[in-house]
Amino acid sequence: MTLLDLAIGAALAMLSLALLLNLWRALRGPDLPDRILALDTLYTNSIALLVLLGIQFHNMLYFASALLLALLGFITTAALSRHLLRGKLIE
Repeated sequence: MTLLDLAIGAALAMLSLALLLNLWRALRGPDLPDRILALDTLYTNSIALLVLLGIQFHNMLYFASALLLALLGFITTAALSRHLLRGKLIE
């Protein structure tokens, strides 16, 4: 086992804990902006998790999935924020 494997394992464990904490904040957030921020952070941590898995397994499919999740996360956060501010998505 190399040092890189140990570092990736530790990073995966920490990111898994961060994902659980983000999920808890998204479910129990005191109000809607906190939940939207928790979902955005959940997307970001999921992207980092996919990139780490791509490095560990030497598979490019994880990187493509991370890119797709980044696009979906950005669009979802922008749509939810616009809905929160204006009350409607399409003018």
